[in-house]
Amino acid sequence: MASNIGILGGTFNPIHFGHLRMAEALAESLQFDEVRFIPSANPPHKIEPKTSATDRAHMVKVAIEDNPLFKLDTIELERTGASYTIDTLISLREQLGKTTSLNLIMGSDAFVHLESWQHWEAIIEYCNIVLVQRPQAPTETQQPKLSKVLEQFLSEYYSDDPTALKDTPNGFVHMQAVTPLTISSTDIRARVNKQQSLRYLTPQSVIDTINTKQFYLS
Repeated sequence: MASNIGILGGTFNPIHFGHLRMAEALAESLQFDEVRFIPSANPPHKIEPKTSATDRAHMVKVAIEDNPLFKLDTIELERTGASYTIDTLISLREQLGKTTSLNLIMGSDAFVHLESWQHWEAIIEYCNIVLVQRPQAPTETQQPKLSKVLEQFLSEYYSDDPTALKDTPNGFVHMQAVTPLTISSTDIRARVNKQQSLRYLTPQSVIDTINTKQFYLS
């Protein structure tokens, strides 16, 4: 059983090379045994996507099927209600045991708003948090500042030692630099609607699925 797991959640509407390259880079630098892609069924902080969770999960499946490090986890599709991260982490911990290192991959822009997440203070009890800079994020002068509460949280749990994640099931926040690909799902959906090429933005298997099922057409 994998003992050092990266967790990458999102709407994946659709998944693209930005997601995949980031996951690969983190798996390499943080020595993940596997990265679990967890599509959000009912994202609480976003308008519900028009593309169903089942269809979004299928696109993830075909995108990652040639990478043995990557695994699709449909845990959020298998329960009702909003897809709260804390519920997913509790379920994963029950499945994988107390000693498995769970590492929640989170954009630094999302971390700024962590206090709005359901039971956010409990998240660190179930996993480590890996912060990455998202592409096209605001510049440092424009990015919202951390609240005093989150500054205290970061100072309490931060570690700059990546090996700490591998050896510890939960309780650390670590920032890991990756080379971002400036690709966005929003742009891909817009390009489909304008009948523009998606080549080199997302795997061909995803492009074929989008074309066959006619996703993202107004």
